[in-house]
Amino acid sequence: MAKAKTTSGKKTVTITQVHSAAGRFASQRQTLIGLGLNKIRRSSTLEDTPAVRGMINTVRHLVQVDEG
Repeated sequence: MAKAKTTSGKKTVTITQVHSAAGRFASQRQTLIGLGLNKIRRSSTLEDTPAVRGMINTVRHLVQVDEG
C-alpha cells in the first residue's frame, strides 16, 4: 500500500474568490479555474510555490489570500 502524501512540512496558501469573473479577460477566468475557484466565496488551499504565486498575482484583484 502506498503512503499518503502529506503537506505537513510545506507552506500552504488559502485563496478565496471575493469578486466575480464576469466581464474579465478569458485568461483571468482560466487562472481562477486553475486555482480551483469558480464562484464567489469559494476557497482553495494550495501549496505555496512560485507558480501558484504567479497565478495569484494575475488575479490579485479578484481574490483574497491567507498565508499559513
